[in-house]
Amino acid sequence: MNGAQDLGGMQGFGPVRTEPGEPVFHAGWEARVLAVTLAMGATGKWNLDMSRAARESLPPAQYLSSTYYQIWFEGLKKLIIGSGLASAEEIRDGVARTPPAPVERALLAGQVGPALAKGSPAGRVLDAPARFRVGDTVMTRQMHPPTHTRLPRYCRGKRGEVIALHGAQVFADTNARGEGEQPQYLYTVRFGAAELWGPHTTAASVCIDCWESYLEQD
Repeated sequence: MNGAQDLGGMQGFGPVRTEPGEPVFHAGWEARVLAVTLAMGATGKWNLDMSRAARESLPPAQYLSSTYYQIWFEGLKKLIIGSGLASAEEIRDGVARTPPAPVERALLAGQVGPALAKGSPAGRVLDAPARFRVGDTVMTRQMHPPTHTRLPRYCRGKRGEVIALHGAQVFADTNARGEGEQPQYLYTVRFGAAELWGPHTTAASVCIDCWESYLEQD
């Protein structure tokens, strides 16, 4: 979707300022938000792409005025309410009004380290060959879906070169909608910066990972 999260190439937001010696968390509640997000994600009620979609679909004014972990927390609340694990009133008051909803699994404290180290590989196997090869010139589709997509707005309808093939991967767009993994081949495409933003850019090139359905033969 063309939401507030899709800031690439936009102007007027000021420079990105790094913080020397930045701590992992700026406040204790941020660590708790991360912990709860991991624990709730392990229940199997939603997947990683659904989590991203929940965060990016926050109202733009709320998204742009929120910190990183505030956005995570608001997205998590949407997922919890939408999956029936708790109501908005229960989250607001911190008091359960109904019996706990059943979940597929629970992430115990001793399992956190191994689970994070293992990750959730998205690689899959397809029988059909990849449509494009390294060195091919491709065009990204001009598309504006109302739901989650990993194709940034600024590189739609642009010409680039395939520089890497990563095999078949879970397709984020359908996975975020609950329509299944529907794996596709994933490519890294390099775009000349002038192709994206015209001659008034100081960048040289930008690389974007693109699923096969994002691309057309040039």
